Amino acid sequence: MRIAVTGSIATDHLTTFPGRFSEHLLPDQLATVSLSFLVDDLQVRRGGVAANIAFGLGLLGVTPLLVGAVGIDFAEYGAWLSGHGVDISHVRVSEQSHTARFICITDRDQNQIAAFYPGAMTEARHISLADITAGGGRPALVVVAPDDPVAMQRHAFASRELGIPYAADPSQQLASLDSEDARRLVDGAQLLFSNEYEAALLCDRTGWTRQQVLDRVGTWVTTRGAKGVTVAARGEALLTVPAVPSGKAVDPTGVGDGFRAGYLVGMSRGLTEERAAQLGCALATRVLETVGTQEYRLSDDLWARVADAYGADASVDIGRCVNAGGNRA
Repeated sequence: MRIAVTGSIATDHLTTFPGRFSEHLLPDQLATVSLSFLVDDLQVRRGGVAANIAFGLGLLGVTPLLVGAVGIDFAEYGAWLSGHGVDISHVRVSEQSHTARFICITDRDQNQIAAFYPGAMTEARHISLADITAGGGRPALVVVAPDDPVAMQRHAFASRELGIPYAADPSQQLASLDSEDARRLVDGAQLLFSNEYEAALLCDRTGWTRQQVLDRVGTWVTTRGAKGVTVAARGEALLTVPAVPSGKAVDPTGVGDGFRAGYLVGMSRGLTEERAAQLGCALATRVLETVGTQEYRLSDDLWARVADAYGADASVDIGRCVNAGGNRA
């Protein structure tokens, strides 16, 4: 199954604040916040939602088609992705802008405050899925991940016009979408990804109830941090899958992207919704235990931890699925 992943490709600047943001936010002064946090360290890593998802797919033996816009500084990053099984032949390289930057502070409770500089990502609106599919084959699924907002709308529209199923993953860009844009992005998607906060924000932004959103998509997958995920499908009972426990959480950046990669691989290889979500949760935990969104590997103890979390049968089923792809662990 060929998966095209559209969205942001960025460099992450990750810092850690040893305190708690909540201890420095004064409820009666939120309208005039002026804060500066002294952070412990700085990690500069490869990132971007689309690149993170594509990396996870590549790690699990899928060869995803990455679709996005990058800057003149992309050569080394591109070689890294290619070396980990990602097809970058349709990544647009800007002649003047730098690759996008994600700047994030994480506190001791794993809360985050972040900023995103789009840079070359604004050129993603000039990418045509129709041209890509005409020249390089038709993907079975398009993931519309956070990107230049115009590009997101264009990719969703093109997927519908071309008859290609797509997964809507507005995530961080929900704040940039007005009501009509949010509705257009979601309506007609085969899959919808969000976290708990984004799920509530999406309903607020669209004016639709959760049921009305679900009526417009095939399946709605909601990540819930340490509580795992829920999978809602029209006409079916809500599925709840707990997370794979971790005793050494390091950095939550990219955890949701890791889940998406695992879930998509599971679904593409015929796993049930439950098993696919369990694989997603397993990969998410590996990301959580690693600094950087693309530095993790499939550890030797992962399947034992999957067995502890979900049972021996789950470990066997998921292990077979991963091994079937000749993963690049």
